[in-house]
Amino acid sequence: MSVLQRVVKPTTRKGKKVLLKKEPQLIEESKRALFLYGRKASEKVRNLVKDLYNFKKPDALKLSRTHDITVFENAKPVEDFCKKFETSLFLLGSHSKKRPDNVVIGRTFNYNLLDMIELFVEHFEGTNEFPGPQILLGTKPCLIFNGPLWEQNNELKQLKSLFIDFFHRESVENIRLQGIEHTISFNATADGKIHLRSYKIMLKKSGQRTPRVELEEIGPRVDFSLRRSKLPDEDLMREACRKPKELKVTKKKNISADELGNVHGRIHIGKQNIDKIQTRKMKGLKKTSAERKAEKTKVLRAINANEIVQTG
Repeated sequence: MSVLQRVVKPTTRKGKKVLLKKEPQLIEESKRALFLYGRKASEKVRNLVKDLYNFKKPDALKLSRTHDITVFENAKPVEDFCKKFETSLFLLGSHSKKRPDNVVIGRTFNYNLLDMIELFVEHFEGTNEFPGPQILLGTKPCLIFNGPLWEQNNELKQLKSLFIDFFHRESVENIRLQGIEHTISFNATADGKIHLRSYKIMLKKSGQRTPRVELEEIGPRVDFSLRRSKLPDEDLMREACRKPKELKVTKKKNISADELGNVHGRIHIGKQNIDKIQTRKMKGLKKTSAERKAEKTKVLRAINANEIVQTG
């Protein structure tokens, strides 16, 4: 038996704008993340969720109450929350006897679960344990992934994609040097550990044009280890990464650009008779009297030669 879905039609201009905003856009805004807790959350997990939420703000929403959610057994409640609050990313913190200090990071596509990875928080030091200057709200971080395992292990490769989506903000083409203030380092070790470190980038005077760069750790300092994972289906992942036809760059013929950004175009025309091209009538292009006399003599000789041939 098929269930017909009710089509919502707007009755006001504001309602129409809300529905249009919910539809797929050619250029999407930065992804929003939902932070929530499971049945129970330890103090370590709560502080970690709070610190990551501060990094993600203002593109984030945190629910303070606990929820009876076990996302690996039933992902429907998380999907409903993501649909309700218009978030495509989620981070669930929980604590139980079987899985203590647990964090699940995942994402949805079209309000359906796409992928998620469960992490065990082995060690944690919050931002309040690092005295010093903190970053400003909404700062775009620079992400660094150390180690070859991020490209060799399928789970780590998917976790890297999740971290990039999680901390990614609006896309920019140019950025000034003073705008790089925050960096987050992810280090994957051979024993299955993931070390997360956060630094503030300090630009010091060096006596030269290029400043001296120093890193000051501002927290949090977290050591993760992998637990369970749900990798995405290939067809669903391909559909989620598909670009609209309107955004695909089509190569234009006979148009190229050099290293300086100048655009050059080539045009193809037929063979031209340069002698008959009308040039600008200026004094410098006029024939001299000697040239006119020589041309007249040449014409007369040609006429005389033609007459001699005909009489002969």
